[in-house]
Amino acid sequence: MRDSRVALTKTQLSLGQKPALVVVDACVAFTDPDCPLGADVAAELEVIKGLIKLARVHGWPVHFSTVAYSNPQQAVVFREKVPALNLLVEGSALVAIHPDLQRTAADELLVKTHASCFHGTTFDHTLRNQGVDSLVVCGFTTSGCVRATAVDGLQYDYPTVVVSDASADRDAQAHKSSLYDLQAKYTEVWSSSQLKEMVKTKQNASG
Repeated sequence: MRDSRVALTKTQLSLGQKPALVVVDACVAFTDPDCPLGADVAAELEVIKGLIKLARVHGWPVHFSTVAYSNPQQAVVFREKVPALNLLVEGSALVAIHPDLQRTAADELLVKTHASCFHGTTFDHTLRNQGVDSLVVCGFTTSGCVRATAVDGLQYDYPTVVVSDASADRDAQAHKSSLYDLQAKYTEVWSSSQLKEMVKTKQNASG
């Protein structure tokens, strides 16, 4: 009997004319290995610093996100599932962006209560107002907030690239599996060196 299944074909997405860099939850809580929510991400932070420099050189908007709670009614089920999230009290040192990343006043800071930067926020509206047409996503953690933001990027019709060596997870297998799944169905997954090469190629092609 002949197999009637249609082969699944995929197209490689590319960055648009005005990408935005989205640094997901690079706050103290997720970057401190002594915090229950954190891990040793020193290497990834160095890569993120390079991406921020790249974004500034090319005039890309830079967006940071963090998770913070001001009352017990916010994200009730999420916080029940992961009780350590209750450490993320609005105004506390744990929710501040890691100082090594040197966020400037010009960089948008999105304070969210759930995994995705898009959920329950005005993030899409902000991006549209900036003329952003694609996203470069990195940060912490790969299987959680990075993945959720990247998938929602697709669902809001932004071609999205996740930078593999600028993202990390407390669980190495979850990091690897999430990147595989994102590449297979939702986004492009590039290393920072691949991203820089793609940007250079695009710039040379445009003259």
